[in-house]
Amino acid sequence: MSAERPVRSDRGRSGMFRTKTVEQSIQDTEEPEHSLRRDLSALDLTVFGVGVVIGTGIFVLTGKVAKENAGPAVALAFVLAGIVCGLAALCYAEFASTVPVAGSAYTFSYATLGELPAWIIGWDLILELALGCAVVAVGWSGYIQSLLANAGWHLPGPLTGAHGGTFGFDLLAAVLVLVLTAILVAGMKLSSRVTAIVVGVKVTVVLIVIIVGAFFISGSNYQPFIPPSKGTTGGNGLAAPLVQLMFGFTPSNFGVMGIFSAAAVVFFAFIGFDIVATAAEETRNPQRDLPRGILGSLLICTVLYVAVSIVVTGMQKYDKLSTKAPLADAFKDAGHPFWAGLISFGAAVGLTSVCMILLLGQSRVFFAMSRDGLLPRFFSTVHPRFGTPYRSTILLGVVVAVVAGFTSIDVLAELVNIGTLFAFVVVALGVVVLRRTRPDLPRAFRTPFVPYVPVLSVVASLWLMLNLPAETWVRFAVWMVIGVVVYFVYGRRTSRVSQAQRSGPPTV
Repeated sequence: MSAERPVRSDRGRSGMFRTKTVEQSIQDTEEPEHSLRRDLSALDLTVFGVGVVIGTGIFVLTGKVAKENAGPAVALAFVLAGIVCGLAALCYAEFASTVPVAGSAYTFSYATLGELPAWIIGWDLILELALGCAVVAVGWSGYIQSLLANAGWHLPGPLTGAHGGTFGFDLLAAVLVLVLTAILVAGMKLSSRVTAIVVGVKVTVVLIVIIVGAFFISGSNYQPFIPPSKGTTGGNGLAAPLVQLMFGFTPSNFGVMGIFSAAAVVFFAFIGFDIVATAAEETRNPQRDLPRGILGSLLICTVLYVAVSIVVTGMQKYDKLSTKAPLADAFKDAGHPFWAGLISFGAAVGLTSVCMILLLGQSRVFFAMSRDGLLPRFFSTVHPRFGTPYRSTILLGVVVAVVAGFTSIDVLAELVNIGTLFAFVVVALGVVVLRRTRPDLPRAFRTPFVPYVPVLSVVASLWLMLNLPAETWVRFAVWMVIGVVVYFVYGRRTSRVSQAQRSGPPTV
């Protein structure tokens, strides 16, 4: 049976750091029972990227950071965060076009750093995307409950989720996840069409907000553009940023350094563009379209974020902005509640596509790990009609629905951030390693100025990670330890690369 043919690996490595050749990774995509259907174009990928990045952050984070960290200079913070993401995006674009296989950073790591690092990053991505989707689903449920309340409809208290320590089940969040899971099972083309409609609606809302808001801008609100620097007290104990505990450095707000502090916050509004790489195997022309999708979606999102931040700080003085719904409240303050309602509608619609694409990303990482034997191979079989990894999609969809329904996960949301940054570091290092170990590989897109761009990406990502609370690092470390235990108990023994090495010399 084709699915059981030997898997080639790097002859020079064995054990935990054995690698899987790029050629074998690509060959595995041709196995009929484990092959995903290629339906996506560059436009589809760009829509996916914009769909997952543009969420409530554009309506909330812009004003919140302007008030608390940078003032009108928040626009510069978005540019700075966009540059940091751009460095990572250049590395992702090279890898995704060179190894057009499902799994994103997991697959890239397997080809360069070895099996254990690949397992760790795959384990990390599953947590990151699952928690991210659950958080978004709960946020979407909150918007819908608010809209229903405005219409005089109220769900029973126990079905609105856990509040203040009380037990409850968030029915709307769970239903959303299950419906989106069904759409993903039904095929990538259907998923891309649904996403395109949703993204079209929310981008239209964003553009309307930018255009209409421009008429209410007052130049005096931009003075001063970079407010005077103010020191911060920082957190205490594990709640403090790791950089503060390690070096005694306390970030400041406002001033030039405030822009950097703001960039560390608004960076998280960009999380998700890397998910485009998980759809590499389902792209019709991955060598050409993946770099376009990754870089194009990041550029569009950066422009929209900067434009919205300029509008909101021009409509209302930065120190008077609200922190819960700054853009909507700015329109209310200007005497236009209709536009405020439109913003809330756009935010609710936008979260739908974010949730769907996070589900898509985690199911593809799980599928790739399953196909390699690091997770049960049962989950790597694709649907005979739809050509999707339906078993892994259904399993993860049900798990995320349960998590979103029962768990209050605000505290765990920062795990999404540290997980993403960790993936950025691994991919940047992988580009340098693969350039040295496999200079012969054809590369449709080449990251410029290697190794300098990857090194800058690693440094920038590590700096942002150090600005996260120490308790986030502790939780992340616990999850990684659990992952290592699972690898040694199960994955190391069942790995197809391991089995091929035990059966004898690899065949070419």
